[in-house]
Parts: sequence; C-alpha cells; structure tokens
Amino acid sequence: MQANRSKNTKPELLVRAALREAGLTGYRLHWKKAPGRPDVCFPGRRVAVFVHGCFWHRCPHCSPSRPKTHPEFWKAKFARNRERDERDNALLVSAGWTVIVVWECRLRRASRERTLAELVEEVRRAREGMGAP
Repeated sequence: MQANRSKNTKPELLVRAALREAGLTGYRLHWKKAPGRPDVCFPGRRVAVFVHGCFWHRCPHCSPSRPKTHPEFWKAKFARNRERDERDNALLVSAGWTVIVVWECRLRRASRERTLAELVEEVRRAREGMGAP
C-alpha cells in the first residue's frame, strides 16, 4: 500500500487541468482547514471536490474487485474508508459547503469529457450561488 499515491494522482491531475482550462482558478489543494482535506477546494466559495479512487472508496458505479487475501482486513478497511467519507461530507455540508465527488471510473476515456464538463458546470453553479462573478 505504500506505493499508492494519495495526492497528485492521474485522475486528480485531469480534474485540475479541466478546472484551469475552464478558468476556474484560485483553488487550494488538500486544504487542511476543511474536513477531509478535499483534493480541490475553493475556500471562498465553499466548494469541495473529492476525486475518489474506485478501489479505495468502493465505487457504486463500477463494483471494484476485493482482494482475495485477508478478506476481514479489507472488509473493515473499506468500511472505515466509507464511514470517513460520509463523515467528512456531512461535516462539510453542515458547514455550508457544496461537496462534489468525481469517481475515477468516470474519468476513463469513454466518459471523461462528459464527466469533466459536468464537474465544471457544478463548480460554476455552486460559485454563482455564493455570488461569484
């Protein structure tokens, strides 16, 4: 597990490139002051974007495989990950944040363009709701 990145993954870089290309700059990366340290965070507009890996966060869209060895360990590990995600989302929403989750599988070539366009639109909508220019 040590070789698995938690920051600057390929899906995360794709998301950041799409936001920059759309002119949505001024975000912070892994902002420590926000619950869960969102991968991309617009603190002034209270928008948090999480880029979830399908394996670690148990994607509801693609049903990722589960390791065959140590099944009890993995079951508990994945449950903790999901609980943490839910807790962080609830904390952010209760503090008035808009939370956007982008799944790794949605960034594959077949659906990448549509997913990134939807993300940009969601971020813009959330920012407009806060009175952004």
